[in-house]
Amino acid sequence: MPETSASIASFWDAFAASFDEEADHGLRDPHVRAAWAGRLRSWMPASPVDVLDLGCGTGSLSLVLAEQGHRPSGVDLSPLMVEQARRKLSAAGFDAVMMVGDAGDPPAEIGASFDVILSRHLLWTLPDPEAALSRWIGLLRPGGRLVLIEGRWATAEPGEDQSYEVESESMPWMGGVEAERLVQALQPLVKTLRVEPLLDPDLWGRPIHDERYAVIAFA
Repeated sequence: MPETSASIASFWDAFAASFDEEADHGLRDPHVRAAWAGRLRSWMPASPVDVLDLGCGTGSLSLVLAEQGHRPSGVDLSPLMVEQARRKLSAAGFDAVMMVGDAGDPPAEIGASFDVILSRHLLWTLPDPEAALSRWIGLLRPGGRLVLIEGRWATAEPGEDQSYEVESESMPWMGGVEAERLVQALQPLVKTLRVEPLLDPDLWGRPIHDERYAVIAFA
C-alpha cells in the first residue's frame, strides 16, 4: 500500500471503534435511520439491484440497502472499518462482500459492473476525485446511476479532526466540495443529473449549517 494510502487507512482505523457513535454513521437512532432509509429508497431503482458502496465505512448504508432487498458490496481503505461492516451485515443475515481497497480506484475483485454506485462523504479524501468519478462511471451498467452524498463543511464533525498527515495540495477537495463544482465535474461524464439538498436534521441527528446535498447522476 502506498505511503499516503497507508496513512489514510491508519487515520480511519483509529476512528473505527467510535465511528458509529455519530448519529449519521451508526444510524442507531430510529428517526435518523428512517430518514436515511427513505432517501436511499428514493434514489434506488424499485427492483433489487447490485450496488457498490464506495467508502463503505462500517457498512451502515449497505445494511439499509440489503434490508430493502438490494445486493450491496462495499470497499473501504480501512481494514478495521471493513471488519465492522462484515460483522454488521453478517449479524443481520446478509452475505455481502465487504473488501479492503482503494475506493477511488476499486479493486477488480469487487466486480466490473453495477447498477448503482453509492458514496457518502468520500470525495474529499481522494487525491484525484475527478479521475475517481470517471472510473466510477465506467463501472456502471447502461442506464446505471451514481449517487453521491456530499457537502462542503467549514469545520470537522464534533470530536473529529478531519485532517491527514499529508500535504493539503494532494487532497484538492479537502473540507468537502460545493454542489456546483461537483456538477461541473460530472456533466461531461453523464447523460443527466439532479441535485437534492440534504438539510433535514433527522439525517444528521442535529441541525446543520453547512452545505449538504446528494447528486444523482445517470450514465
